[in-house]
Order: sequence, then C-alpha cells, then structure tokens
Amino acid sequence: MTETAPIDRPLHYLERGSGSPLLLIHGLGSSGADWAFQVRAFEARFRVIVPDLPGCGHSSALPDGFTIAQLAAALWALLDRLEIATPNIVGFSLGGAVALEMALQRPDCVPRLGLVNSLPSYQLDTLNKWLEARISLLLIHLFGMGPLSRLCAARMFPQPWQRSLRTRAAAVVGAVPAASYLGMGAALVRWSATARLEALRSRILIIAAEHDLTPLAQKSALALQLGAGFAVVRGSRHGTPFDAVEATNACIAALLYDQPPPSAELLTCDEPQPAHALCFAGSLAEEHALGP
Repeated sequence: MTETAPIDRPLHYLERGSGSPLLLIHGLGSSGADWAFQVRAFEARFRVIVPDLPGCGHSSALPDGFTIAQLAAALWALLDRLEIATPNIVGFSLGGAVALEMALQRPDCVPRLGLVNSLPSYQLDTLNKWLEARISLLLIHLFGMGPLSRLCAARMFPQPWQRSLRTRAAAVVGAVPAASYLGMGAALVRWSATARLEALRSRILIIAAEHDLTPLAQKSALALQLGAGFAVVRGSRHGTPFDAVEATNACIAALLYDQPPPSAELLTCDEPQPAHALCFAGSLAEEHALGP
C-alpha cells in the first residue's frame, strides 16, 4: 500500500494482523522488510504496521535537508489516515530515533516505546560517533555504496554461519541510492532529543546488543535516566532483530504485555546453525519484494 505523507511524497507500508496497533520502524539503509521475523511473531495478536521510511524501500525520497522530525511527522500522518491514535512503537537504530521523535511529538499517544540499538542523539559529540559517520561518508564518496554495504554487513554478521545474513545485508544496503543514504545520515547527525526526554510518557524498553556500534554504557545510562526497562542481548552485534530473533521477539513481547524484560539467560544471540539461504516464504519480506 502507498499513502501520501505531509511532505508530498508517497509513503509505502505493509500491514498484517489485527488487534492493538504495533508500528515497527526500520534502520538506515534498509526497509520495512527487515522486520519479517518480528511480524511473523506478532501478527496473530497485533495489527502490525511496517512502513518504508521516505527515501527507503518503495517510498519516494525527500527533498534535501529533511529532518528526523519530518520523518516522524510523516509516520504520524500515515497513522492518522489509518485511524490509529495510540500505537505501540518499536524502532531499530535510525528507526529508534524516529520512534523516539514520534513519542516526543505526541507524548500521550504512545503507550509503549521500544528502542533497539538506538540513542537519543547522534550528533558528533564523541570520537566513536565521529568515526562512524566520517568513515561511512568517505567510503561512499570514494567508492560508492558497494564497499560500504559489504563493510556494514561484515561488521553486523561476522560469523561463518551468518553468511546468508551477511549476503542479504550487503545486497540491501548496496541497493540504496547514495543520495538517500547520505541524506538519512545527515538528518541523523543533526538530530538530538537529549534536552526533551523529560516530556516522554511512554512505558519504555531499551534493547541493546552487547557488541553494538555505539557503547553499551550509553544505552544503560539512557535507561537509568528514563526509568526504562533495559535488556542486553549477549553476543549480538548491531543487527539484533536478525542475529537474535528469539531474544528480540521476547523483549518486544515483554514490552507489549507490560512484563519485565526477559531474564539474562534468555537474552543471547541465536545459536549457530548450518549456513543456508534465508527463508522468507509467505513472510512480510516476500510480500515487500513484490513491490507496491
């Protein structure tokens, strides 16, 4: 399906299931198809809405200079058209920034908020953030999206048994137009919510990979500041919804059912498996691949 966002660009989304609404927001360089393993787990009990952010997947790109606030407003406009007033929202990486911004734009309308490997600011105020942003920028300008996509995939999924995850990630990120990727990255480093966090009213769960690209201590401090639940997924890297499917789904379920985070022994990266192609038959990812 395609809806028109308030910034006059078509916004593609897929919808599965019925019940309490759950909005899932993907990360940088990807699309709503990334949530296939989560949609499969929740579509029986929830009305799951999975958009492609503007400039991603099947959604049209935005004009230069767009902001995270505009992305959040575009998703609120979509939900308004769908007559969804109080969605539960889960965002991954950049999608977590958009999710957090949505909760700040309408604090009383987001009962539950999940942030996966995400921070309240991506301004370049630490060496770690500066290096992550500048190295990516340099690679794209010198070599295009191909080398960057392979580097991202190798960092997220380095294990031999994760070959299918690595191959898919490289293909997905590599297919993103460089201008769209750079525009999203620029919007992210201009954005910060740190001075506005006290306005949040949601029940919040922060899900953090043990080996994420940004320090675990930053997410722990954020959870403490917000009085949020905090779940660390041992062994996981940045692609937690893919390399720790069971742990991710258990955490989201705990959030949605107002339960405490799962116990630490359950929060681990998925067990190594024989290398094989990812199976998306009948999933939201297969539907997404068919286009709008």
